[in-house]
Amino acid sequence: MRRTLFRIFSLALFALPIVGILGGSILSASNPPIVEVLHVEGTIVPVVADYIDRGISHAERENATACVIELNTPGGLLTSTEKIVQRIMNAKVPIVVYVSPKGAWAASAGTFITLSAHIAAMTPGTTIGAAHPVSGGGQEIPEDQMKKITEFSAKWMETIAEERGRNIEEASLAVTESKSFRDTEALEYNLIDLRADNLESLISQINGWEVTLANGAEVTINTTGYNEPTRNEMNAIEKFLQVLSDPNIAYILFTLATIGIITEVSNPGMVFPGVVGGISLFMAFYSLGVLNAYWGGIALILLAMGLFIAEYFTTSFGLLTAGGVVSLVIGSLILFSHSPGIEVNRGLIAGVTVAITAFAVFVIGAIVRGQKRRKATGAEGMIGEVAIAKTPLDPTGTVLAQGELWTATTEKDRIERGEEVIISKVEELKLWVTRKSKK
Repeated sequence: MRRTLFRIFSLALFALPIVGILGGSILSASNPPIVEVLHVEGTIVPVVADYIDRGISHAERENATACVIELNTPGGLLTSTEKIVQRIMNAKVPIVVYVSPKGAWAASAGTFITLSAHIAAMTPGTTIGAAHPVSGGGQEIPEDQMKKITEFSAKWMETIAEERGRNIEEASLAVTESKSFRDTEALEYNLIDLRADNLESLISQINGWEVTLANGAEVTINTTGYNEPTRNEMNAIEKFLQVLSDPNIAYILFTLATIGIITEVSNPGMVFPGVVGGISLFMAFYSLGVLNAYWGGIALILLAMGLFIAEYFTTSFGLLTAGGVVSLVIGSLILFSHSPGIEVNRGLIAGVTVAITAFAVFVIGAIVRGQKRRKATGAEGMIGEVAIAKTPLDPTGTVLAQGELWTATTEKDRIERGEEVIISKVEELKLWVTRKSKK
């Protein structure tokens, strides 16, 4: 009996490790590693910062082995960049910023975001850098203020690079000298950690990498056996708000709003221009607000629209229209002068200016032509028209004018029945006529 119990006990001790290994394998197979993927393309604005915050939070809740941010941006707002960098550096999961696809770039704000990641990667054929502070709208920032902004940005970049163990000097040059780096140069200068042709290659390469989180915990990235990366795209509202946050869209919306509302005020009862203008105005206010638009530029654009409308009611021989064009151009150029890295496309400004000027000239021309044209209705509209004598006029008789019979009096000679006459004056229900000259 004792031998039997001993054999059972020995068999159990031998089987337990095997069962543990098999159980762990089964558990691992049923719960493969999660790789969360976010996609950012376009200007860095508040809605992008909110989207990244939401995506990283979701990755933390899902206990993802890594959160990859695919990045392609020309830059953006400093405040939004600060929020994104802080969220990445304090994330509870490893963050990988991947500049892609081929031909993409992570300029200006994108450089700060890329270097702040636990792992920075680039697709061959991409670019990073050019992070020197710039002003939007072609307006120059005062030298002393620009110096302070540049020094702050350079120190911030150095802090990020030092925290992530990257090349501090080269990172600083991206700010102070607006230096740019191709993917091969960025890897050579230790600004990024690796190059990957595609997302699958990236996920494969980061397998086994050890990163240190903000709380000091050392984590090993395990992507072995992952199925497919979990893509967490922007939702419909975020995509809509990102479109509105485009400076060119904001400019178009504001232009439509001012034209629509002024048209409705000038022509009460049209309704449609007022509705379109009101909706555009609310959307434009959101766009201009998140992009930190300069109110001086907004005021100049409003002044331009006012001058265009004033031209319709006064005789300035085009002076008000010319003033409106100058005000519109200047206002458009300085609209985002207080938002570094944000500006309206010069071609769009030229197109809008030409279109509005042409519209103003067309309307003014129509008004002038209308003032010169005789009225087509009412008694005054009958003056100069041809009528036919239905009875002899000596001097009074009956004529047919506009399909109706009228009492008419000739101003000169007797007019026989059937002759054509010209209406020269209208007095209540009586016409004054003269014989139509024969050519």
